[in-house]
Amino acid sequence: MPGMSGTTGLPALTWGRFVSTWQVHPGWLICCAAMLVLYLVGRRRAGAGSTVPTWRVASFCGGITLLWITTSSAIAGYAMSLFWMHMVLHLLLIIVVAAFVVLGHPLTVLIESFDALGQARVRAVLRSAPVAALTHYVAGVVIYSVVIIDTHLSGFMDQMAQHAWLMTGEQVLYVVAGFLFLLPLIGDEPINRRPPYLVRLVVLVAAMIPDTIVGIVLLQTSRAPYPIMMGMHPAWAPDPLTDAHLAGGLMWAVGDGLMMLVAVGLMISVITSPTRRENITGAWLESARRTSLLDHITASGGDEPPTTGSQILDADGVAAFEAYNQMLARLSGRPPDD
Repeated sequence: MPGMSGTTGLPALTWGRFVSTWQVHPGWLICCAAMLVLYLVGRRRAGAGSTVPTWRVASFCGGITLLWITTSSAIAGYAMSLFWMHMVLHLLLIIVVAAFVVLGHPLTVLIESFDALGQARVRAVLRSAPVAALTHYVAGVVIYSVVIIDTHLSGFMDQMAQHAWLMTGEQVLYVVAGFLFLLPLIGDEPINRRPPYLVRLVVLVAAMIPDTIVGIVLLQTSRAPYPIMMGMHPAWAPDPLTDAHLAGGLMWAVGDGLMMLVAVGLMISVITSPTRRENITGAWLESARRTSLLDHITASGGDEPPTTGSQILDADGVAAFEAYNQMLARLSGRPPDD
C-alpha cells in the first residue's frame, strides 16, 4: 500500500525509543531555521527601539524549536503507528506551539524591522480587509473548530495514510489554524480587531466545544474509526478500538486542559496589568457602566457629585470606591464619612 505503510516496521515504543528516535526532515529544518533567523534579524534591526521584550523573543524561539522537535522526533515518527500519539502531535501543534509563537509577537517584530515608510505599508496590509477578516476572532474560532472536527470525524485520516504528503500538509494546517485562532486572543499585535478581554475568555471557553465533541465521539465509538490507517498498525500497538479511546480521552481531557491553561494565563495577565483591566469589557460597555454609576451617584443627592467618568474611576480605583461609599451612606440616611 502506498503512503505510510512503512510505519508498520517500527519497533515497539519504549522510553528509550522515544528519546532516540529522530527523523531529520529537510523541509521542516529549513523552514524552522529560516523563521528563527528572520525573526532574530528583524528584532536586531529594531534595536533599542523595539517594543518586544526578551521574554517574548524567548517565547518565539521556544515555539519554533518545539515545532521542529514535534515534527522530527518520535512524536511524528510514531504518529501513524499509534493514533493516541497522533493526537499528541495535533495538540502540541495547534495549541502549544501556536501559543508560544503568538506570544513572541512576530508581526510586531516584522513591523519594527522596517523604516517609517515600510512600517506604514506593513500596517496598512495588516489592517486591510482580507487580512482583517482572516485575523478576526470569529474567523479564528471557526477555522480552529473546522480543522479539529473535520480532520478527526471524516475520512481525512485514511486519506493521509495513503498519501504521505498529506501528513506534512496536516502539520502545517494545524500550526496555521492555531496561530490564527490565538492571535486575536492572547496576542497584542497591531491587527484590525482586538476584542475586549472578556470576549477573549468567552471564545477560549467556546473553543473547548470541538475538542469535547471529538473526544466524546472517539471515546464512545464501538468500531475502529479509520480502518485503513489503523489497519496499518504494527502488531505491538494497542488494538484499534483501544487506541481510538485513548486518543479520544487525550483530545477531551488534555485539549480542554490546555485551553483552560491558556484562559487562566490570559486572566492573570489582565489582573496584573492596569492597561488590560481597562479593556475587560470593551470601550462601549465600560463607558455605559461608568455613565450608569455616575447617574446613581448624582441621583443620590450628593453635594458635589462627580461630573465625568474619569472622576468616578481613576487609575487606582480610589475615586470609584469613595463615591460608592458616599452613595451607600446617603441611601442609608447617615452622613458620609469625612
